[in-house]
Amino acid sequence: MRDLFKLKENNTSVRTEVIGGFTTFLTMAYIIIVNPMILSEAGMDKPALITATCLAACLGTLLAGLWARVPFAMAPGMGLNAFFTYTLVMGQGLNWQTALGVVFISGIAFLILTLAGIREKVVTAIPLSLRIATAAGIGLFITFIGLKNLGLVVDNPATLVSIGALTRPVLIGLAALFLITILEILKVKGSILIGIFSATAAGIVFGDVTLDAVWSAPPSLAPLAFELDILGALQWGLAGAIFSFMFVDLFDSIGTIVACSYEAGHVEKDGRIKRIDKVLEADAVATIAGSLIGTSTTTTYIESASGIADGARTGLASVVTGMLFLVGLFFAPLIGAVPAFATAPALIIVGVFMFRNIKEIDFSELKTAVPAFLTMILMPLTFSIATGLTVGFLSYIVIAIFSGDLKKVSPVMWGVGLLSGVNLVITVAH
Repeated sequence: MRDLFKLKENNTSVRTEVIGGFTTFLTMAYIIIVNPMILSEAGMDKPALITATCLAACLGTLLAGLWARVPFAMAPGMGLNAFFTYTLVMGQGLNWQTALGVVFISGIAFLILTLAGIREKVVTAIPLSLRIATAAGIGLFITFIGLKNLGLVVDNPATLVSIGALTRPVLIGLAALFLITILEILKVKGSILIGIFSATAAGIVFGDVTLDAVWSAPPSLAPLAFELDILGALQWGLAGAIFSFMFVDLFDSIGTIVACSYEAGHVEKDGRIKRIDKVLEADAVATIAGSLIGTSTTTTYIESASGIADGARTGLASVVTGMLFLVGLFFAPLIGAVPAFATAPALIIVGVFMFRNIKEIDFSELKTAVPAFLTMILMPLTFSIATGLTVGFLSYIVIAIFSGDLKKVSPVMWGVGLLSGVNLVITVAH
């Protein structure tokens, strides 16, 4: 393992990678429960969806670990699964088999674009200020998710959001947050994992967490496997849906990969991201495989940053995470027992880590500052990484046009701007 994953060169160890992989798994294990819950509303078999979710996450994450050799985890994407259910199936009246066909076609298109090097060119064409802003914006986004999951931030009809009641779970979560912070200051390895376990244990002691069962046999995949309707998806009326899947996955993945690569130290001095071609290939293959076994688009998960924050630097951490998803097939009740208030502190502290490079953006120069700021602030406010990137790209190009600084916009960025404009129109229309 030391030779395969170059642990010494990456200044890490087997123990550190295992802890990082376990931490990533715990912070995103909710997908085993949440993805089936959302997709089942499209008429899909919920028990089979649990198996499909675990297998898709396992395959995608193992590809990231063994092929790309990066500490990134993949699973059916949140937001993309909602688009699948609420827009395609319930909104446009498609059956779920045809919707899976749409996912398959978008995955094939992704693979072609990746092999042609177009997706990698898109990443390298993004200005450095927007890349840093992307990482910081995602940090704000997952911090907001963490605060929401904790219950400290709640919805309010008058002000959209407000502070929640200081219930016992909220207090347990805040205590875990400060525990992780102190352990990080003392440079204790596995601090995030310790915080998650401590909060879960406290929840059990005070009766806020119940554990009805530890394990169960994996449900059959038969109701979903290879039931997709590819021919039914090949119609002009679904071109917009295919484009939307491609766009959201493209920029969600790019945003996550850029952010996590900076945190993991996988960026060259000239700003190029190491092994990004292989990461994107793994992402595309995982989406195709996921549609075949019966789940929506697979994407790179921002929760990978929690494992990176706990020391993960190589693909070994992803191998650990991927195998844990396979084990999760048998221990779904146990995984489901880890409460949101236990994983929320991990997301909040990761958000802090991801915001650290903000100092590299020159906010005294408005040409740089405005697009970067819009990218960051709109991710949490619109609850969408892709929307933040869309507005950031468009504002960067518009400011360059009207300030007479067109030389800053590369040909690839013009293409990105066009795609961003189309996506913004589609998003607003929906």
